[in-house]
Amino acid sequence: MTNSNTEAEHLCGIRPLLEAIEAGKEIDKIYIQKNLKGELFKELWGILKEQKLPFTVVPKSRLDKFTRKNHQGVVATLSVVQSVDLKEIIQRTFEKGEDPLVVILDRVSDVRNLGAIARTADAVGAHALVTTLRNSAALNMDAMKASAGALNHLPICKESNLNETLTWLQMSGIRVVSCSEKTDKLAYDAKLTGPLALIMGSEDKGVAPERLKASDEVVKLPMLGKVGSLNVSVAAGAMLYEIVRQKSL
Repeated sequence: MTNSNTEAEHLCGIRPLLEAIEAGKEIDKIYIQKNLKGELFKELWGILKEQKLPFTVVPKSRLDKFTRKNHQGVVATLSVVQSVDLKEIIQRTFEKGEDPLVVILDRVSDVRNLGAIARTADAVGAHALVTTLRNSAALNMDAMKASAGALNHLPICKESNLNETLTWLQMSGIRVVSCSEKTDKLAYDAKLTGPLALIMGSEDKGVAPERLKASDEVVKLPMLGKVGSLNVSVAAGAMLYEIVRQKSL
């Protein structure tokens, strides 16, 4: 993890991070060494809380894997794409007379999965890809490569509270559909037309229970073999093209 490309993606040290925040750079992830102290860190901590920036507390060994530089207990990554406001995207889509199609990633943490899903979402004409500020894959160069450049074109929206986001989408007339094996209803038997938000869950736990409960409908893909689940990017592709199929009828 210490090749030149990876080094270039990271900000190492408290002062460089403070300067990046002050300059208005979009910070994707911040990793803070456990039990870090000091006056400069107190300044950073106050800004993190005030601006609600995403951070994770990790052991020093984790930071050492990111870089050989003197990181001073803090390593951050800059986002390779600028996030946009979901409400503005939805409003513009409705104004154009189109039915919004939003893909929501609930704690999807693998950058290759995020990139692959973004690539398919762009291919089917989705209007936005929603991720969470915390517990989600980094929007780094690996994600960009996996998306084949789609992250340059597909609007990315970072949300701090998915439950509130789902409520707002539903109040805006958008049906929320989750893909999960915890249902008997096949995607092929569900109505996947009109304004729609599709939730795909994390690689190991799937869609969170509170998101399933909040969904208007929960559907699954048929599993006819011995394996009980699909890779999330493969499942997202199958779901998105079923949406395309239904809209073309």
